[in-house]
Amino acid sequence: MAQKKLKETVEFKVEFYDVDSMKVAWHGNYVKFMEVARCALLAKIKYDYFAMEAIGFAWPVVDMHIRYLRPMIFMQRIRAEVTLEEYEVCLKLSYKFFDAESGTLLCKAESMQMAVDMNKRDSLMVCPPCFIERVREALAAEENG
Repeated sequence: MAQKKLKETVEFKVEFYDVDSMKVAWHGNYVKFMEVARCALLAKIKYDYFAMEAIGFAWPVVDMHIRYLRPMIFMQRIRAEVTLEEYEVCLKLSYKFFDAESGTLLCKAESMQMAVDMNKRDSLMVCPPCFIERVREALAAEENG
């Protein structure tokens, strides 16, 4: 049986400051859109950036892939879906961005972050137990309704 994965969905509008002169979302802003979705998932886990800092960890992005399929345009409503693919060794997320009205897939992406112990300034080869525990609590909460 496949392992249950945590998912979160957020919606946003492509704003004027997100687009280029052709009213198409500038490619670099997709990283910002990924961050919006990632923050929503981290909030669901109750492990946002404030919690990371309080516990003493940073999570720099170490790998990212973006596949642009169709453009996002000015004032378009976007539905972003983020899925936690891995959480024991690293924080690996997959993203899908859809036109909120038609459901058309616009972009697919992945990001990977590794934990860094900020007190020792050491990269960890596994995720900290406190993070794994919060993910498992969130998974259990979803299973129980």
